[in-house]
Amino acid sequence: MDLIKIGKFISQKRKEKNITQSELAEMLYISDRAISKWENGVCLPDAGNMPKLCEILNITINDLFSGEVVDMKKNEVKLEENLLEMTRMKEESDKRLLSLETIIGYIISILFLILIFTASYVDMTNTARIIIITSGLIAFFITALVLVKIEQVAGYYECQKCHHKYVPSYKSVNLSAHFGRTILIY
Repeated sequence: MDLIKIGKFISQKRKEKNITQSELAEMLYISDRAISKWENGVCLPDAGNMPKLCEILNITINDLFSGEVVDMKKNEVKLEENLLEMTRMKEESDKRLLSLETIIGYIISILFLILIFTASYVDMTNTARIIIITSGLIAFFITALVLVKIEQVAGYYECQKCHHKYVPSYKSVNLSAHFGRTILIY
């Protein structure tokens, strides 16, 4: 999916309608900076804004993803290409999220252990020890909740050992004996 091409297409269609970026932003209840990002190929419009944007510009969502008005004869083929590209982009995004989850998990675990060893072996008052250990526990559990949320956002998983497929929830991730989950390819 060519974000630059899509951005130029949005800009072209907006100008054909004699609408400024500010006016389009007001119609969509967003900032004109978001419109600028779309038109410069920095990012795509949010899914919630796409139908209204397409309505305003008098294009289809398939046209939007193609960065051009799609001939009705080629519509189905182009739609299929766009869906496959979106699926690929989602999978890449999910893999990055899962890598981030792993990195954050290791970092917070190491920091937690450092705090515990510091509280255990450094000469300090018992109150300071309690504060350090409590702070470490709170940070560890809050981070664990954030990491589970990352797993929920990333999608479906399959256990490498038992091949059980599931969408993780807080309960299923925290109580499950599954390790080494991988993202499912559709």
